Amino acid sequence: MLTEINFDGIIGPTHNYAGLSRGNIASASHAGDVSQPRAAALQGIEKMRHNLALGLPQGFFMPLDRPDAAWLETLGTSLDNAEPHLRAQAWSASSMWAANAATVSPAPDSGDGKCHLTVANLVTMPHRSHEWQGTLAQLRLAFAHPAFAVHGPIPAPFGDEGAANHMRLCNGHDQSGVEIFVYGVGGGRFPARQHLDASKALARHHRLDPARTLFIRQSDTAIQGGAFHNDVVAVANEHVLFTHETAFEDREGAHAQIRAAFPDVEIVEVPASAVSLSDAIKSYLFNAQLVSLPDGGGMGLVLPTEARDTPSVWNWLEAHVAGNGPIRRLYPVDVRQSMANGGGPACLRLRVVADPATVDPRFVADTAKLDRIADVIAAHWPEAIAPSDLASTALAADVVRARRALLDALDLGELG
Repeated sequence: MLTEINFDGIIGPTHNYAGLSRGNIASASHAGDVSQPRAAALQGIEKMRHNLALGLPQGFFMPLDRPDAAWLETLGTSLDNAEPHLRAQAWSASSMWAANAATVSPAPDSGDGKCHLTVANLVTMPHRSHEWQGTLAQLRLAFAHPAFAVHGPIPAPFGDEGAANHMRLCNGHDQSGVEIFVYGVGGGRFPARQHLDASKALARHHRLDPARTLFIRQSDTAIQGGAFHNDVVAVANEHVLFTHETAFEDREGAHAQIRAAFPDVEIVEVPASAVSLSDAIKSYLFNAQLVSLPDGGGMGLVLPTEARDTPSVWNWLEAHVAGNGPIRRLYPVDVRQSMANGGGPACLRLRVVADPATVDPRFVADTAKLDRIADVIAAHWPEAIAPSDLASTALAADVVRARRALLDALDLGELG
């Protein structure tokens, strides 16, 4: 039976605030702060526990091997000798944001009846450009069943940032849907990370029906305002598109295209007059998990606590829930360590519609397994990392051992 499974990235032991993500205001504003990898990872585990308690299927991905000494070798340097900006890029724990791991097209949408996953190349940002090899190995392990087709990355220079720029509308996760690829156009102080040519290549690889595939341009206003991915200003679930007024370059044209391709769509738009773009980005209102609750419970929104703490955002949400809108429940969760580095609840997860029986069970969460993961984190993850700590060979050895302890605890040694 096909169902939606959210796979969260476990926050790795090298989580730090180096401010590497150009265009990500939260990341830049916290550059140089002292991070708390242990607290960050435990916050992520608690979010997964929360979603399991809601009755939502939950999976996870492992942190990648960091610091990435092999990547530094390709640049002719080493952990000991690298310039500080390159060393920080080698230490990055950004694979925690699993929404950027891949783009996923469920089996009901594809021409061959398989669930297609294409690993994101993430070429725009140096600290993320060396993620795809480790992520691809993990995807091929988790989704080795013949029900899946796992693809390598779209080649550079066509930037692809994964599911953070992809939405799907359907009348049920197990039914055929309309897939929406949101791309940006270069120019301005912040880069557009998702390229149109990459999005079109993804659709071809995934064997999507052109009549049920849309390519919509993200607004320059949103990108230059700090919405580095579409999922900072829009999110979709089943028949609902939840979006900010400024999300798309041609708002009226985009809405018309979407309605023509999927007439059952319900567009819930938050006007800029009620919630400014800056408040939407600061609170990550749209970087939330819009989920279908079991047993006919309607839809719920799993939000960062920052949304509750932003008056304009919370006032709008409470008014919507009090009315007849499709979002019936609000679930604030504490992911402050991730938020400070520029990623909310939606950044931390990759949505995969599949039969859970076809997924490698080592990547599927239950309460006991999350307890086991939390125990490893509590025992091995560093409590704090300051920017100067990235030069510590002792800390580098410690975080490698910490990740190895987690792989061993979950019988995933082949990812070592």
